Amino acid sequence: MRRFSNVAIAAVTVVALCCGAWLLRSGTATHEPPQPSAAQARAGHTDPRSAPALPPSPPDRIRVPSIHVDAPLMGLGLTPSGSLDVPPAEKENLAGWYEAGTTPGETGTAIVAGHVDNADGPAVFYDLGALKKGSTIEVARRDGGTALFSVDSVEVYDTKDFPDEKVYGAAHRPELRVITCGGGYSRATGYQGNVVVFAHLTGSR
Repeated sequence: MRRFSNVAIAAVTVVALCCGAWLLRSGTATHEPPQPSAAQARAGHTDPRSAPALPPSPPDRIRVPSIHVDAPLMGLGLTPSGSLDVPPAEKENLAGWYEAGTTPGETGTAIVAGHVDNADGPAVFYDLGALKKGSTIEVARRDGGTALFSVDSVEVYDTKDFPDEKVYGAAHRPELRVITCGGGYSRATGYQGNVVVFAHLTGSR
């Protein structure tokens, strides 16, 4: 499998994941997705401990028990403009992974992205901003194993201040980023940014 730098999709990865049409119809006061609190942001240092890296294997499913996510994963490539393609918006319980990059569980930074909502209502990562540090993310792999990740932080960034290198940069251990839209919602411009979950491999089964 040919591998590409994750930096190639920096800053444009999840623009198309920000729908908001449902919020326009239903109003933002009661339906805006949860946003991470400052307490969930990354501390000054990260836990250096990590489980041994797994061999490459495409992922088939992502589960986040604490926010009731259990969704299949499809491979995502790049569009002609160089941005990451996205899952079909009408399939609300579907996420995608950047299949030209790191597979979840091997050394490096694996990228998973999904819609926060679609025209009909909440989508797969609607509650991603409610995730807490220490929560477990499970990624079922095609080799029959499951990679287990522990959440290090949950952060939200304005689109104009998105930290490309921090999110997409190379890692020396198996890490995972899970990304959706967030940062508040404006009827004029849609979602203002992105929610990003940072996690690292802590085991497998």
